[in-house]
Amino acid sequence: MLVILISCDDDSDDGPVTLEAGTLSGGPFTFTVDGIPDMVSGITIDNSNRVGSNSTYVITDDSGNILGLPPSLDAVEGVDFDEAGAGICLIWYLVYEDGLAGLEVGMNTSDFSGDYDLSNSITVTRNGLNAGMLSGGPYNFTVDGIPDMVSSIVLDDSSLNGDAQTYVITDDQKNILGIPPTLEAVEGVDFDGAGVGSCYIYHLTYSTGLGGLAMGGNLDDLTGEFALSNFVVVNRNALDAGAISGGPFTFTVDGTPDMVSGITLDDTNLTGSKQGWVITDDQNNILGLPPTIDAVEGVDFDGAGTGVCLIWHITYEEGLTGLTGGNNVSDLVGFYALSNSITVTREGLDAGAIAGGPFTFTVDGTPDMVSGITLDDTNLTGSKQGWVITDDQNNILGLPPTIDAVEGVDFDGAGTGVCLIWHITYEEGLTGLTGGNNVSDLDGFYALSNSITVTREGLNAGALSGGPFTFTVDGTPDMVSGITLDATGLTGTNQTYVITDDANNILGVPPTLDAVEGVDFDGAGTGVCLIWHLTYEDGLTGLEMGKNVSDFDGFYGLSNPITVTRN
Repeated sequence: MLVILISCDDDSDDGPVTLEAGTLSGGPFTFTVDGIPDMVSGITIDNSNRVGSNSTYVITDDSGNILGLPPSLDAVEGVDFDEAGAGICLIWYLVYEDGLAGLEVGMNTSDFSGDYDLSNSITVTRNGLNAGMLSGGPYNFTVDGIPDMVSSIVLDDSSLNGDAQTYVITDDQKNILGIPPTLEAVEGVDFDGAGVGSCYIYHLTYSTGLGGLAMGGNLDDLTGEFALSNFVVVNRNALDAGAISGGPFTFTVDGTPDMVSGITLDDTNLTGSKQGWVITDDQNNILGLPPTIDAVEGVDFDGAGTGVCLIWHITYEEGLTGLTGGNNVSDLVGFYALSNSITVTREGLDAGAIAGGPFTFTVDGTPDMVSGITLDDTNLTGSKQGWVITDDQNNILGLPPTIDAVEGVDFDGAGTGVCLIWHITYEEGLTGLTGGNNVSDLDGFYALSNSITVTREGLNAGALSGGPFTFTVDGTPDMVSGITLDATGLTGTNQTYVITDDANNILGVPPTLDAVEGVDFDGAGTGVCLIWHLTYEDGLTGLEMGKNVSDFDGFYGLSNPITVTRN
């Protein structure tokens, strides 16, 4: 027992006094926490040698935390220990002197500061309800439409207590699926009907007032006095279609039959009364249902065209619906399982990759040829090769057979626009590969490479700035001034200026800007004139007073016009 010395006044003749709490007798006590009040009785205190001015009883948990301070034995024997829940309480007798600190509910006896003494303690053990111990299982069933029941489950009830008993079946998230009242009822449950997953079987003991025990509830939501046994596991396994190996396979779609080979099925864990094979696309649409591996290895995947196929093994039970070509695997209804899949990739022909360019030419009557084009044929496939030149709408303009022939084409002769150069690979029987057709008209086994762009630009006459100008026709000469030519992108051998009316009829052909700025527009009368810069090559016809710009024939370019309005 704890002994505390009480200090005395300095002028006292008495020596130190030792506090003495005495000895408690009674118990120990053991109760079941079941909602029924549990009180101690028969406790006595031998305090014949008690020393201490003040006294009380103290109830703590087994860590010394103060739960209550009943002032008398009658008060101690009036405490309902059932309300404290499962655990251990200790009952003490305490003597102390004025000034003791820490004697409060919620504090710990180790927090006492002052003069005090505690007696021995009496233990009160508050046991929870005991639901017994289950044995049996675990159980493993296959969900296949055939009833599956557990059997031989045993409940050891040697320590069982509680007012009421039942069994509870939950999923692996503790959601309540069933509440069979007896073991016989448990063993009558068809676990096949629950589908794939795991069930847990518990024994439950509880007292009146239990809340939350209902189908669809969760064990974590139970309220009241109750206890659960250990659980027995019921695993509801899906059908097993085995594991297939082989491949993956990669074929070139070129009109030559392509078959898989060397596929094997590991049927170690195979279940299901019916078996077969399924071939789908990569969206799981069913393309074929070969019954055996031999039938799978007889399928010509070249005939499916480019794309990806998946090969699966399937196991199923009678009554499966949706297993039909054209359906999707997601349409299957019934008991079935699919194995892993083997991929069959059906690639198109590969025309290689071409490099070079892009090319930009000026259409000016001078031949323009491409050069430096190369073909990377690392992955090239196909028995026939060639080159295709199209416009930017994929209309076929030419079919040069070789790179040398491509580099011999004069693109200047095609006029302004855009050409595309392609390499083509194909198999015998291709149709539509003719000048004047479009690439979209090709029919057969073929592939086109990337394209190289050839841009054929017209002559560039630069950009004029200045004006617009507005004059009054009044007999006084009116000349333009301040016109400039930005010749940054100017092309063409010959240059001049052209003055037209607003219908593009040629009124004058001044050769220079000085000559333009020397023209008296007052003399032209009222109307609108346009001033242009013209670039052209030798041989241009139609460049005459009285002609129209639309009469030009040859290689030329016109700038933007500047407007001269004569009011």
